[in-house]
Amino acid sequence: MMWKMLLERAKGNIKIEYSDVKANDTSGIAQWVAHYTFSQTNRKVVNHIAAEFEFKDGLIYKHTDNFNVWKWSQQALGWKGYLFGWTGFFQQKIQEKALYSLKKYSER
Repeated sequence: MMWKMLLERAKGNIKIEYSDVKANDTSGIAQWVAHYTFSQTNRKVVNHIAAEFEFKDGLIYKHTDNFNVWKWSQQALGWKGYLFGWTGFFQQKIQEKALYSLKKYSER
């Protein structure tokens, strides 16, 4: 659902590159880079992500993305991200807002 929301909000203004994909029957990893405009601030973002996957019954059961939230927040939020994006409190707020957006999107 997260991917559906992100792609819909991007309105075609997103570029995804991936590399170093490795997988077996139960798990996988990949590197990917997302280029997009953050909709809330209209700022350009290039986010480098390390993804981990767990598979169950031939489908992705769990997908975890790891990236530098401080670097992301600087790009997406500007000076506020630069000043506060490294703090655990700010990063938690970013995560809560993302989960809230996903919940609202899913309820439509």
